[in-house]
Amino acid sequence: MRIQCPLCGERDMREFYYQGAAVALSRPAPDAGADAWNDYVHDRENPAGETQDLWHHTSGCSAWLVVTRSTLTHEIFKTELASNVKRAKA
Repeated sequence: MRIQCPLCGERDMREFYYQGAAVALSRPAPDAGADAWNDYVHDRENPAGETQDLWHHTSGCSAWLVVTRSTLTHEIFKTELASNVKRAKA
């Protein structure tokens, strides 16, 4: 898979480190209980289809990117600097 870095151009995915879904998580209150904290730390959505992922260009410019792609085909639709993207809350 090749990822288009907005700063460096097209690069092999091995230059990047996948950081997970690009969704702002709602942190539970400190006294929320074990179940709420377990869900916050361990449970994530695993959708089939279009997702927005957070990637770090570790072997390049060190930029943080939001990559919009299909989890079914790995086709990349869009890459943007994370600082330019408004993210939805989970």
